[in-house]
Amino acid sequence: MIISVASGKGGTGKTSVAVALALSVKEPVQLLDCDVEAPNGHIFMRPQWEKKETIYLQVPKVDEKKCTYCRACSQICQFKAILVLGETILTFPEMCHACGGCFLVCEPKALIADQKELGEIEEGWAGPVYFVHGRLRVGEPMSPPLIREVKKRIKNDTLAILDAPPGTSCPVIQTVKGSDYTILVTEPTPFGLYDLKLALAALGSLNIPCGVILNRADIGNNEAKNYLRSEGIPLLMEIPFERKIAEGYAKGLSLVEIKPELKEQFQKLHLDIQVQNRK
Repeated sequence: MIISVASGKGGTGKTSVAVALALSVKEPVQLLDCDVEAPNGHIFMRPQWEKKETIYLQVPKVDEKKCTYCRACSQICQFKAILVLGETILTFPEMCHACGGCFLVCEPKALIADQKELGEIEEGWAGPVYFVHGRLRVGEPMSPPLIREVKKRIKNDTLAILDAPPGTSCPVIQTVKGSDYTILVTEPTPFGLYDLKLALAALGSLNIPCGVILNRADIGNNEAKNYLRSEGIPLLMEIPFERKIAEGYAKGLSLVEIKPELKEQFQKLHLDIQVQNRK
């Protein structure tokens, strides 16, 4: 089973929930931090790294001696990564999504496969949890290709928990796509509810079942609860607002290290998700 943990906005406690769930379940589990622009799951998991790999993206390079300037490559590219102006051809590697379409339509075989560094992927163990994260190269504008590479490390015979980037843009969609269930983490504030609605709309278009965890549940108002009730969306769990939790977070401690009694709640959460997924 693949469970992704997402949120409509940053700062809701998404990583805290993903880490706590991974540390609580009673079966083999892997945690993949797909927030490759700002990974922080390792701070709480403290893994022993076993493998580090630099990831490259295959991008086109032009052999102008062979190029006939037919424009087939620029016409198939939906991301405008290749531009033909008269007898001048320009490539923009930073815009390339490595779909490979340009190589397929280039009849004179004037395109050569080149490489562009995307970032790094590290893998290791944090106790019984297999941990993977990606780290996007500084200055690289596109994270979805690296997220795809992180997801290739998912082991099909093991529960996988994916910590998604914040928001509802392409990196989030790339992360949650293919998940069996998504946990959305929000907070009972106007901003939290607004962004939760955006996230629910995105998941609805992907037909991914989901439920909501309300973090810092005893602040703000009841509008989020009322909305979930009216829409028939499961409220999976409520996490209180406590200074103790904030202090532990600042020290790099997980929720279940700060409040061990929460481990049983996360175990029940996992069982509830399994039941919902079977329906």
